[in-house]
Amino acid sequence: MKKIFLLAVVLLLSVPVILPAREKLSFKDGKFKIVQFTDMHWDNKSPNCAQTTATIQAVLKVEQPDIALLTGDVVTASPGVEGWKAVIRIFEDAEMPFAVMMGNHDAEILPKEDIYNMLLQSPYYIGEKGPDNIKGSGNCILPVYGSKDKQQISALLYCLDSNDYPTLKEYGAYDWVHFDEIAWYRDQSTKYTQNNGGKPIPALAFFHIPLLEYNQVWGASTTLGVMNDGAVASPAINTGLFASFIEMGDVMGAFTGHDHDNDFIGIDFGIALAYGRVTGADAYGDLVRGGRVIELTEGERAFDSWIRTPSGKEYTYYYPSGLTSKDEETMTYLPAKNVKPKKQGVAYSYYEGKFKHTDQIASATKLKDGTMKNFSIAEAPVEDYFAYDFRTLIKIPEDGVYRFYTFSDDGSKLLIDGQVVVDNDGSHSARQAKGTVALKAGFHELKILYFESYMGEMLEVGISSRHIKESVIPDDMLYLPE
Repeated sequence: MKKIFLLAVVLLLSVPVILPAREKLSFKDGKFKIVQFTDMHWDNKSPNCAQTTATIQAVLKVEQPDIALLTGDVVTASPGVEGWKAVIRIFEDAEMPFAVMMGNHDAEILPKEDIYNMLLQSPYYIGEKGPDNIKGSGNCILPVYGSKDKQQISALLYCLDSNDYPTLKEYGAYDWVHFDEIAWYRDQSTKYTQNNGGKPIPALAFFHIPLLEYNQVWGASTTLGVMNDGAVASPAINTGLFASFIEMGDVMGAFTGHDHDNDFIGIDFGIALAYGRVTGADAYGDLVRGGRVIELTEGERAFDSWIRTPSGKEYTYYYPSGLTSKDEETMTYLPAKNVKPKKQGVAYSYYEGKFKHTDQIASATKLKDGTMKNFSIAEAPVEDYFAYDFRTLIKIPEDGVYRFYTFSDDGSKLLIDGQVVVDNDGSHSARQAKGTVALKAGFHELKILYFESYMGEMLEVGISSRHIKESVIPDDMLYLPE
């Protein structure tokens, strides 16, 4: 009996213990929620640690995320070991899986090797120390599996080290994700795509120092949030990471920290570039402390993101549309028309003459009236010096904010219910202009004014919304006016 008991003990000890954080990350009911905490600037000697802890606990309690990601500058004062133990304890007490990316200040207190050795002792730490043959520490990929098929990877979270400081001050004050790290990302991305039948898996990237490209999204119509730091503290050079995101086709958005008084999110070339919300009470900056929440949608290249603080939830950003809940709440909705059109299509009037602006079309000589399936200038009998006045009823599927665009050479103007939404007027080469409007579900009058001056005729009219990916307006949304 004693031998049997000893054998049972040996067998039990030989079975690997599955710790909570080692379990697979997976979508639940089609959603996967991440909370990003950044720039905690933990000082274990500071009384403000209690406030930082309370902020994290409040966000975790309300949001109930699937994982917490800490994007750098976590423990930035001695004693480092005690500081990291205290931070780790916050997430262990909350039974929250978490991963950590290094900031530029973390290694000033403890070597990165020591930090990750401590982190990996926690049953709730889900990251890795990272490959030894590339620069940086903690570079890893966290796969997120499907709600039903636990073997199917439905999303990827790339955790990257943006390192500390460059070797030459001419490169800027701060470092970046280096080329060998980028090559590693590209190689891993290629493998995941190949294993997914050649289709890139929707992914997000997390690191500390923002990219130079963040400057491109600030001030754009699809950007939400503030830049109270007055600048983007990125490296001064283009590092190639953003171009790699575009080329590999998997990363939907990059999420960083570093600039405590910046929290904006915007889109450049189809990729969201976002800051988290500063978390630490001992960090500089005036923003209310909190975290950024990102909620992925299973099976789609889509996510919603918002800032959560202990005092509440801020506006939600919808990717890929770039529309926001602020638009939905603050814009005046145009009521639908009381009409019941029977036939699909677009009515038009055709003109010829020399035009410099669309307001000159009405006074020109009209040569033809007719109908067509969609907006098109392909049937114009001349190559230059002509114009169209298009009129249709567009069927809006649900109440919401809609973004329209025209891509034209030369001028164009889009009006909804008599209101100018897109102004792409004047003589110019091919370019796109966009505008947003809040619409009630039902039919709305849509009018396009277009003229071609000299060389290079072009017209494309598109739509997007929270639930409609940007595309040319489909034929089945357009109806002939009564």
